[in-house]
Amino acid sequence: MKALVTGGAGFIGSHLTDQLLAAGHEVVVVDNLATGRRDNLKQALQSPQCRFEEQDIVDAAGLAACFAGVDWVFHLAGRADIVPSIDDPRLYFKVNVEGTMNVLEAARQAGVKRIVYAASSSSYGIPDVYPTPETAPIRPQYPYALTKYMGEELLLHWGQVYGLPVVSLRMFNVYGPRSRTTGAYGAVFGVFLAQKLAGKPFTVVGDGSQTRDFTYVSDVAEAFIRAAESTISGEAMNIGSGNHYSINRLVELLSGEVSYIPKRPGEPDCTFADVSKIERLLGWKAKVSFEDGVAQMLAHMEDWADAPVWEPGSIEKATEKWFSYLGGGQ
Repeated sequence: MKALVTGGAGFIGSHLTDQLLAAGHEVVVVDNLATGRRDNLKQALQSPQCRFEEQDIVDAAGLAACFAGVDWVFHLAGRADIVPSIDDPRLYFKVNVEGTMNVLEAARQAGVKRIVYAASSSSYGIPDVYPTPETAPIRPQYPYALTKYMGEELLLHWGQVYGLPVVSLRMFNVYGPRSRTTGAYGAVFGVFLAQKLAGKPFTVVGDGSQTRDFTYVSDVAEAFIRAAESTISGEAMNIGSGNHYSINRLVELLSGEVSYIPKRPGEPDCTFADVSKIERLLGWKAKVSFEDGVAQMLAHMEDWADAPVWEPGSIEKATEKWFSYLGGGQ
């Protein structure tokens, strides 16, 4: 197949690109390099089957030109992180909602065979039920989560009205080599590994008993390909590890001193995906254990050599608006 991966120079997109190439597919990577990095495609671009297009999904005309002859579309491009989405909700709407519409329209005009969308489990907000099924209420706590869900709604609607074969995959806490190391304060692995390299304590939120459904990136990439290969359409499915793990357990595996920082509003005490639907419909199940995944991260420690080193003071400053808005302030 000829596959197009938006956000293909990013963390998950680059791993997906590598797996597609390994399976013999041709890949067009579309990325504006706002957060993606060419270095992530070092291996992929050595293949004559891979082409890179520096293109922004908000540019509808430029984007459409990349879709000629494309069979599968994997839409991973978008803006992530909580605090920047509170600071600039208009940008998040433009990229995550309007950009998704541009991808859908380009795909529709090109007559593609499958579209797989990277949705976010953050759309569930603070769930009532664990493990959380796809039928759980949608309760976004911040603009990033809302705009990712709006993108999913567009996708499913385009599938319903225009007959596009679409699948949405709601990802839970993806981690692995190449995860983003720059920009806003965010993902726990990037924060902790940069702190470990710098010999600083791990900044653990609350008491560290909160759990996350950490899912290794190679498993996630495989789920995307399974979705493209299937005949399933019009469905949203969770991607999770089948378990959940405490931040204290992560610190134990990484080994180091700890500094505790205040618990943050709008964050669930647990993320834990009910994966029975994706197992049933796609026959997909995560393979990489949490312990093996963390060992892989430690083996790639050099990836975080240039990452910002967060400390309690800088985290407090970076998350001021998080507490102000989500904590009930103005």
